[in-house]
Amino acid sequence: MAAAMASAAERAVLEEEFKWLLQEEVHGVLRQLQDILKEASHRFALPVGGTEGPVKQENFMLGTSSADQVKGVLMLQGDALCQADINLKMPRNNQLLHFTFREDKQWKLQQIQDARNHVNQAIYLLTNRDVNYQFKTGSEVLKLMDAVMLQLTRARNRLTTPATLTLPEIASSGLTKMFTPALPSDILVNFYINLNKLCLTVYQLHALQPNSTKNFRPTGGSILHNPGAMFECGSQRYEVSHVHKVECVVPWLNDALVFFTVSLQLCQQLKDKISVFSSYWNYRPY
Repeated sequence: MAAAMASAAERAVLEEEFKWLLQEEVHGVLRQLQDILKEASHRFALPVGGTEGPVKQENFMLGTSSADQVKGVLMLQGDALCQADINLKMPRNNQLLHFTFREDKQWKLQQIQDARNHVNQAIYLLTNRDVNYQFKTGSEVLKLMDAVMLQLTRARNRLTTPATLTLPEIASSGLTKMFTPALPSDILVNFYINLNKLCLTVYQLHALQPNSTKNFRPTGGSILHNPGAMFECGSQRYEVSHVHKVECVVPWLNDALVFFTVSLQLCQQLKDKISVFSSYWNYRPY
């Protein structure tokens, strides 16, 4: 009898604590998440003098040593490369080539745009329930946290996992038409984000002769293609002879990745608390 009463009293205390968790602590975590993700969103927008101000332009240096085959300056404005000034030293004859973006062209970095969209979607999910909203069950909170975590994971993955492209896809990309003077037919370039870095890869190509005895094996999709990779473009077959990759750190991308990690940890901690309470009375939230 006494044990049963103790069990009932214990259950009543747990239910009160769980009720407080749903009504108070959950909203506290939601406010924290909103604050963190709004900071992350501001990093992507890079506002100047207010949230709706013009987006700041930032210059980044590529190549640091005298031995670098590729050097240059990239100008980043939010999610767009608005200017690129690139010097390329050709290894076979030490010829120096110089390319810049045409004045009427900008190159959108889809990874940054997508990551920002996922962050904004996470903020929308969090602000969709105002401070007076009453969560009724642990299941409801878990579903919200799962939805927010999905958006944050997608945002992080867009920055940490560049697209795998085939060499013909790079060759036919609009990026090849961005430069003045026009890129020679034996040069391919690709820009992408990898974690907190802005990367430029330059591929120098060797045209294979029609009577070449090389065993032609087209290369599939990859983030970075190695020398020896082969592909066909039009009626011409090519082999990659040299690959040059240079990169620069974008500090605000590093900030954003830290905000994603902290936010995901907060979501997981709240889920764990809900699950602990649920396990006391064998309540399965799904």
